Amino acid sequence: MTAEAPPKGTVYCRRAAWTLVAITPLIAELALGSTPVRMAWLVLLWIPIYGAGVLLIREMAVRRGRGWPTILLLAVCYELLEDGIGLQALTSPRLYDAADWGARILGFNVPYWFANTGYHAVFTVAIPIALTQLLFPSHRGRPYMGRFGLTTTAIVMALGVLVLRVSVPPSEDPGYQAPPAFVIGCLAVVLVVGVLALTVVPKPDRPVTDAPVPGLWPLALASGLATLVFFALTFPVFGARQPAFTEGLWVLAPLAAAAIGIAWGYRTLLRWTDSRKWTDRHTLALIGGALVAHSAGGMVIMAHNAVDRIGLAAIIAVTLLVVFLIDRRLRAREVVAAA
Repeated sequence: MTAEAPPKGTVYCRRAAWTLVAITPLIAELALGSTPVRMAWLVLLWIPIYGAGVLLIREMAVRRGRGWPTILLLAVCYELLEDGIGLQALTSPRLYDAADWGARILGFNVPYWFANTGYHAVFTVAIPIALTQLLFPSHRGRPYMGRFGLTTTAIVMALGVLVLRVSVPPSEDPGYQAPPAFVIGCLAVVLVVGVLALTVVPKPDRPVTDAPVPGLWPLALASGLATLVFFALTFPVFGARQPAFTEGLWVLAPLAAAAIGIAWGYRTLLRWTDSRKWTDRHTLALIGGALVAHSAGGMVIMAHNAVDRIGLAAIIAVTLLVVFLIDRRLRAREVVAAA
């Protein structure tokens, strides 16, 4: 599916593009602790897959005039490319102990796929895109780059998948090769879902309402709590081998609960964001609460020693500072708009 060309005279914003490329791996990897602070240099290796991948998703959706449903569906494709083909974790019997999470069906690590699809959709794709849009409001709904930049981004992302494939599995999972049928199936699903997301999913056309919206602090707290509940239901914690301390196929119960919660949360967010009372500061509160809880959850899920936990505590402090500074900027912007 080719991207539509923007209208002639479109002014691009390469600063926004580079900002999105830079913050995506910082949020998705460093702020969770899957890449600990003591090994922060590894983030440079993840920029092609994370940064270019999410930039490509955003640009394709914008050029086709699509919104968040399309972006989230493309996030599903992203997960298949990263974990299915790059890391091979979706089928590996050893990597990351994913096969021990239960419900390994026909060689497919179902709980691992579900948890990481939800994680990447929110923290790898949605939050970096939304945060960049807050920082560059004049370019919302507009491409950040031209055709050459889009093509280059697609090539860099493909190279990023290759970098994952040749760097992680040979050292962490030596000798394993995903079945060719699975790799072909992954590519087919990515192609089909990607085309449907960019062509069939409707363009944003929802009426503005006067529905009430939560206050900023309650919204941030609710966002943080939802993040922690998602982690508790979908990731093994406190020494458990399976999510939510389940055994065998019982892991499907917390996954079903998480799926119901995700669907309810998505519908609730649609109702709130359709309201004329929803502002950029509400979006930032939603993001800030999720990011703080995300790093706090990383202390339990990913941190292996005190140094890693101290690093995540420092990231939480930096996150709070950045959110405060952006909020101050948004308040000033509201004052100017009101004047």
